[in-house]
Amino acid sequence: MIPPIVLEAHGSRLQLDTLGAEARAWSVGGVDLLWPGDPAVWPEVSPLLYPVVGWTRDGARVGGESYPLRLHGFARHMAFEVVGRGPDTVRLALVDISETRAQYPFAFRFVAEYRLEPNALAIALEVENPGDKPAPYACGLHPGFRWPVAGGRREGALVRFEKPERAEVPRIAPGGLIGKTFRTLPIKGRELPLDDALLAEDAVCFLDCASRSLEFVAPGATITMEFPGFDHCALWTRPPAPYLCLEAWTGYSDPEGFTGDLFEKPSMRVLAPGAKARHEATYRVRFG
Repeated sequence: MIPPIVLEAHGSRLQLDTLGAEARAWSVGGVDLLWPGDPAVWPEVSPLLYPVVGWTRDGARVGGESYPLRLHGFARHMAFEVVGRGPDTVRLALVDISETRAQYPFAFRFVAEYRLEPNALAIALEVENPGDKPAPYACGLHPGFRWPVAGGRREGALVRFEKPERAEVPRIAPGGLIGKTFRTLPIKGRELPLDDALLAEDAVCFLDCASRSLEFVAPGATITMEFPGFDHCALWTRPPAPYLCLEAWTGYSDPEGFTGDLFEKPSMRVLAPGAKARHEATYRVRFG
């Protein structure tokens, strides 16, 4: 068994697994912020999403061929290699192999960079196309934070957006697809009160959102997600489980009824041969 990677700096401690390059624990001032995972509820803690975000409808299609590319892609199930490390930073990389090409027929280099800052964790995802043909992709962050936070209460929590957001969000259709109908959220100004009823209908997805930051404000602590490198954000849990995922995505699930090619999948980005992209987000905590 490969031992976990541990970073300690600025009064914070981060523990990572090379499997999926997943953050398994993050504490600031001795306060644990990430939920520990529970196989009976949701075994993951902070998975990385690549080369798709969300579900594909009956797998992916490329050039008339079908590929078994499932929920959130395969990166979270693959072993990464440490390719760089400093006092407060670590970089882990995944490259294409026969196992990945059987699901996604493209060359790639996918790097996750974690950096501890005072009261913050910065994460960058880098996607590189070393191949000789264009490559479509999406990537995302999916960390689950403890809720209640820092010994506080579950009741009274809310999400405060940087900018006003639409109150209408798509319903999640069977199979995890983006539905054709919408539901109306109880947003008051820039604030969305949180409760189990709101989150019982699967993820609350803000597609092409106006904001590039949001605050999870709960009794005991405020966790801010700054996501300038991503177009979409989402909130997700399995009520009444004691966590809330603050997610940042470049892409999202197939729309209901979608039958197109992976290049036609809405919100996918395409990297030219030799091109590279970097997507950054930072999670900051303030206690009290």
